[in-house]
Amino acid sequence: MRKLKEVARLYLELNLGVRPIARACNISTSTASLYVEKLKGLGVPYREISEMDEDVLSGLLFPKEEKVSGKLFPDFDYLHGELKKKGVTLQLLHEEYKRDNPDGYERSQFYHLYQEWAKKADPVMRFTHKAGEKMFIDFSGDKPHYQEPATGKIIEVELFVSVLGASSYMFARAVPDQTKEGFVDCNIKALEFYGGCPECLIPDNLKGAITHACYYDPEINRTFAAMAEHYHVAVLPARVAKPRDKAKVESGVLQAQRRILAVLRNRTFFSITELNKAIDEATKNLNLRPMKLINKSRYDLFMESDKPALRPLPDERFVIASWKKAKVHIDYHVAVEKTYYSVPYTLIGQLVDIRYTGSIVEMYHKGRRVASHVRMNKPGAFVTENLHMPHQHRQYLEWTPERIRLWGAKIGPSTKELMDQIMEHRDHPEHGFRSCLGIIRLSKIHSPERVENACKRALELEAYNYKSVKSLLERNLENLLPAEKKNIIPLHANVRGGSYYGEVAHD
Repeated sequence: MRKLKEVARLYLELNLGVRPIARACNISTSTASLYVEKLKGLGVPYREISEMDEDVLSGLLFPKEEKVSGKLFPDFDYLHGELKKKGVTLQLLHEEYKRDNPDGYERSQFYHLYQEWAKKADPVMRFTHKAGEKMFIDFSGDKPHYQEPATGKIIEVELFVSVLGASSYMFARAVPDQTKEGFVDCNIKALEFYGGCPECLIPDNLKGAITHACYYDPEINRTFAAMAEHYHVAVLPARVAKPRDKAKVESGVLQAQRRILAVLRNRTFFSITELNKAIDEATKNLNLRPMKLINKSRYDLFMESDKPALRPLPDERFVIASWKKAKVHIDYHVAVEKTYYSVPYTLIGQLVDIRYTGSIVEMYHKGRRVASHVRMNKPGAFVTENLHMPHQHRQYLEWTPERIRLWGAKIGPSTKELMDQIMEHRDHPEHGFRSCLGIIRLSKIHSPERVENACKRALELEAYNYKSVKSLLERNLENLLPAEKKNIIPLHANVRGGSYYGEVAHD
């Protein structure tokens, strides 16, 4: 027995024949042949065999007879499969075993025999995961890629991998990056692929899942947490520096690298859609491939254990939303990607949580929704609900149009007039507060005289906004006299220019 590992090394690593192995190990040819046949039947790579104890290896190659001392041995494969089912314990299985075999092993010996068997089993099978309980999530360190058709540039993308605990049934998908939106979308597609919801999601400490990694109290990303709440699943991040917490997905990622990325390594793809189509096909082949020792595929185990235990998906698909915090401005609006949305004026100066999707923007204050708007993709636009405006209560606000004018008058008459024009050219005067306050702040950077001259020039140019005043000051153009203005023809598709007519005359 002490020479089993050496036989395994010579046969599996060096591909030696039976006779050279017999000579090298000083054993008979028949013994070497028996060992080689057993190793073939075991089908375990040498890397795993080298880490096994001799007793474990001999137990796998030469299992004990079913009956010992007249007592019927338990069916350990059956026990292992039953333990994956919800609510099933080893004590219950022992009671059922004794019911069918009154002369069988008592509880302590029964437990001992099962634990010894588990040590000798496939390392992946040592961890008993309940059916429908956990979905493990991670990204592969090795990345797939595709080629841009126009430029030939190679674009690396991320490979998302999820694995169900009991069956090791796998889902894989390529995504452009590991942003929270892409990560959440992958989780949604994984749940739809499995056709149901497990009890728990077990992510590694990814940025798309965990805002702040902590051994005791990790902070879960708000978008990911909202998705988990929608699908009624719990999020249990793998503990920092605890690799056994994510052993299942680590094994899944390794299989994805060997059975998906390696299979596709010599193929060229010209889009991420084309790449994902090939990944789907390779993943299907991996899930249908029989696993050695148990002679069942991941799909077989999924249909037997995980599939019946998964909870049904909700009727509606989760809509991915982004979250941000913002302080309500004096114009009672908050900015979402350069578009401004109103909230009740009573919240001026307070922090609100903003939830926004591709179609809607919602504001929450202390957990209560206070505003909702249809999203506009128009930078600089104001979306205002009339009910949010102060109306007769405006005198109680710190900032009013009258106070804005008074501040402008302190700088100069042109500044006051420009602020009047800014507020007059808006649907509501409050929409011009931001531009006016920006001009007031410019007077703290530049002298009031320069700001006054810049406002005067802006009035001449009918440029009623903060950006024009700022640009004039930065370019030192605030003192340019009207007579010095150049006749500049505005750019337009129908303005051909002098060169065009010169070419026509030449022809």
